[in-house]
Amino acid sequence: MVLCVVAAVCYAAGVVFQKPALGHASAVQVTTFGCFTGTVACLPFAGQLVSQLGSAPASATLNVVYLGLFPTMLGFTTWAYALARTTSGKMGATTYAVPGLVVLMSWLILGQVPQWLTMAGGALCLAGVAVSRSRSARRVAPASPVAVAVEGQPR
Repeated sequence: MVLCVVAAVCYAAGVVFQKPALGHASAVQVTTFGCFTGTVACLPFAGQLVSQLGSAPASATLNVVYLGLFPTMLGFTTWAYALARTTSGKMGATTYAVPGLVVLMSWLILGQVPQWLTMAGGALCLAGVAVSRSRSARRVAPASPVAVAVEGQPR
């Protein structure tokens, strides 16, 4: 359980530091640096990997390589690309759509009909996103000094 909390804190820190890093590097460069950082964090387990790699079926090894190269790389690079072009708050709000998409996809692809509690939880998450987004839309932006000066001039 401690490792899960540490992983969540490290992931959150990575996302927070990713936004300023995208001001200095491309999405691919930032994602590559993040992958190298993750590789360094996993080095203590390298001995175990090498010892178990020989006994693992080739299909399992290829599946792990595929998951690391394609879905992970594509997801994190897409996230970094979008984060470089919008605010962190807007990007963070998109993560709330993931549980709803998972339920919908498992229903359509796997035939797993969601229970009422699952639907209620998803509706609660989406309602929270709607409330958080509506508050920011109601805020009035302060007038810029240029706009005030132009409005104050006689016509």
